[in-house]
Amino acid sequence: MNAPARLPRKPLHGVLLLDKPLGWTSNDALQKAKGMLRAEKGGHTGTLDPLATGLLPLCFGGATKFSQASLDADKRYTATLRLGQRTSTGDREGEVVQERPVNVDRTAVEAACARFVGVIAQTPPMHSALKHQGKALYDYARAGIEVERPSREVTIHAIDILEWQAETLVIDVRCSKGTYIRTLAEDIGQALGCGAHLAALRRTGSGELGLDGAVTMEQLAAMTPDQREALLKPADLLLAGLPAVQLPDDEAGRFLCGLRRRVALADSPAVRVYGTRPHAFLGTAHIQAGELIADRLLNPLEIQATP
Repeated sequence: MNAPARLPRKPLHGVLLLDKPLGWTSNDALQKAKGMLRAEKGGHTGTLDPLATGLLPLCFGGATKFSQASLDADKRYTATLRLGQRTSTGDREGEVVQERPVNVDRTAVEAACARFVGVIAQTPPMHSALKHQGKALYDYARAGIEVERPSREVTIHAIDILEWQAETLVIDVRCSKGTYIRTLAEDIGQALGCGAHLAALRRTGSGELGLDGAVTMEQLAAMTPDQREALLKPADLLLAGLPAVQLPDDEAGRFLCGLRRRVALADSPAVRVYGTRPHAFLGTAHIQAGELIADRLLNPLEIQATP
């Protein structure tokens, strides 16, 4: 018997806000969603560990041109710390390597969290996807090899205590890209003198985006093809924090050809550019000495197909 013919892929363009399930890699989630949408081209906006759940914006078609904006954006997490236990990996997957009693009060917990707000230096954990000589650090860790890792500066904008009961501490963390919450959990435990590991992690925000409107895999699987496509947001959703510039249609055409346009606007390192047609997001640019200079542009088909 012949195998059923594969359904053709479609040139879809837009952003899907996915609530990534526990245990899935970011690429697992992307490939599954891409298959259900039958999209020709797709990409995710940064790795979210399999043990983490929550917001994972997925880009399709022309929207992939702007995925870097989400990669570079600040992030927000709800992190659950297990106080009194250190593990070999810094999270719940590792073996417990040390246990200590938890003798702390609210004041001590608040002080420990406050200690890490601001610009701090973090050493990337061995159990991470960071590359060393072309190989992920977790590959070295699994082989029992410790690799020297230079510390890096990250910014913790705020840490708020959501819940604290005995050995369980739940915090809301707003931070810059590249922040290792697992390392932050261990550092808070060390500051408290009892140790800690990351028991659970949920990403709740990326830049201007949150979990409002995010769909789970189960919900996506239960939808019709038309319902799935209707979930796609315009590509400029990833750029909501940038100033917007609108061009008349004749100027928009020239801009899309890569020509610089004169504008009576102040210099800006990055702006979103629109034509006058509704939802006609054209791409990104910067303004220098009164000129609008294109950076990343959509092609006409991508503009027409953008929701």
